[in-house]
Amino acid sequence: MSIQPPLTELPIKTASSGFYRGFSVDVTVVSKMIISVLVVWCIFWPTQSGRVLGDLNSVILSNFAAWYIWVVAFFIIVCLGLALWPAAGRLNLGQPGEKPEFTNFSWFSMMFGAGIGVGMLTWAVAEPVAHFGSNPETIQGITTGGAADNVRMAYKWSFLHWGLGAWACYAVAGLSLAFFSYRRGLPLTIRSALTPLFGSSLSGKLGHVIDIVAVVATILGVAQTLGFGVEQFVAGLTRIGIGGLMNEDGGATFVGIVVALLAIMGASTLSALSGVGKGIKWLSNINMVLSIFLLGFFIIFGATWFGATAMVVGIWDYLVALPAMSFNVFTSDGVEGSEAFLLTQWQGWWPVFYWAWWIAFAPFVGLFLARISRGRSIREFVLGAMIVPALMCFVWFAWAGGTAIDLELNGGANGVIFDAANGDKIFAMTEFMLAPVAQALAWGMALLIVVLLMTFLVTSADSAVLIVNTINAAGDEGPKARPHIMFWGIALGLVVGGLLLSGGTSAIQTAMVIGALPFSVVMVLMCIALIKAIYNDSRREAAGVPSVHSEIEGATGNGLSPAE
Repeated sequence: MSIQPPLTELPIKTASSGFYRGFSVDVTVVSKMIISVLVVWCIFWPTQSGRVLGDLNSVILSNFAAWYIWVVAFFIIVCLGLALWPAAGRLNLGQPGEKPEFTNFSWFSMMFGAGIGVGMLTWAVAEPVAHFGSNPETIQGITTGGAADNVRMAYKWSFLHWGLGAWACYAVAGLSLAFFSYRRGLPLTIRSALTPLFGSSLSGKLGHVIDIVAVVATILGVAQTLGFGVEQFVAGLTRIGIGGLMNEDGGATFVGIVVALLAIMGASTLSALSGVGKGIKWLSNINMVLSIFLLGFFIIFGATWFGATAMVVGIWDYLVALPAMSFNVFTSDGVEGSEAFLLTQWQGWWPVFYWAWWIAFAPFVGLFLARISRGRSIREFVLGAMIVPALMCFVWFAWAGGTAIDLELNGGANGVIFDAANGDKIFAMTEFMLAPVAQALAWGMALLIVVLLMTFLVTSADSAVLIVNTINAAGDEGPKARPHIMFWGIALGLVVGGLLLSGGTSAIQTAMVIGALPFSVVMVLMCIALIKAIYNDSRREAAGVPSVHSEIEGATGNGLSPAE
């Protein structure tokens, strides 16, 4: 039996008139209902919702921690394997000979800004500091928390959480979507990536369920990022002199949450209305320039040598330990306070949480990466989307976090940085560095960080709104109805606000871990489908059967029916 051309048509029913014209009513309405119920539940019954979400989180961590650990290891293997596989690596994510739409600088800027950029301002300082105090090695007594012998361990674990694993999650989703949308001509939506497995049945209810899962996971994943960002934004506004936004415990007050969300979501909605090529592109370029300036400050005036050492040694330690860290799952003995219990608890707090965060973020970042990566080869996409952003994260952690650790160990900070809230650590550090020189400089640096944080948050939020609308519109990348953009902008703000009120960032974290679980299954299927499609394309090429959308259109007279 001769091999047949692939499936290149996946009709998705959309409304032809009315408020939902151009949108899949099934996907859009159900997604809105789920998010609306979550918002109402968290805002009006915060105690109950916090307790229920916490119980669900405990169940997931007890039963699915190993799944999260191993599935991300699988994503790394798939991405690197596709880049090295000759038949796959050279394939263009578009028509043969098609060139990328964006320059490399804009491509990296948008990729970094939407993917992880906002997290740098919180976690580039806070995470190395946290692991410097406690990690699996300190729990096992191998190193000493807060001592010089624990610096390498702090960076090994920090690099794990923000390195290849994080970007492999995004690359899997983005690569699958770009391949099936731009080579096959299928809709730019999550269901298209599963056509080699389920075929035309994805036009119906099964496809609707997959896209709904992706929308909910996206909203919860972005809510996690915005939740951390809101608290840091409020801390920054307080540092530049706007009072009444933080309580005595260092958390954001109700007024602070409202002010931050109004500013962030208002700006992001306006940016989303302007589209990818205008507002989002310009914001991404601006925050990349500001990021380079701030990072340059830490490299030149911070712990220059300490950071360089942390970078080089940290990458070495990370790569050597990556196989073990990627597959090892700690098992509790049920005895509270025991070493096994503490190791399991730590893994739930850090690797499992991060893998769930990146998976929940994957439909949004993946679809966005696909949108900006058309015309690039699979090898270029994988290496560009995994290695370059990971290295940028490592640079930030080495010099920003390294400066904080060095100031506490050798610079006389005496807890000024370590004792600050996570979101406030970068402000505390820059103030400690600059205030003795000139208070005005410290204030100016705080203002720059606030502006940079704002651009990162707006870039993440407006990209998410556009991506959610693209999924709801059956993959249509064209202009979306303004009311729907405004709805998702408001809904995203309310999700963040509601979850913060029902239990702070821990409630957002819990909801996100829960929402990521079903989408992790979808992502595994995406990997299998992509490998199957590329393998079959190599067979088609050998047999002279077209596999790209335009080629198939020109060969429709061959009498073969489309099938994967």
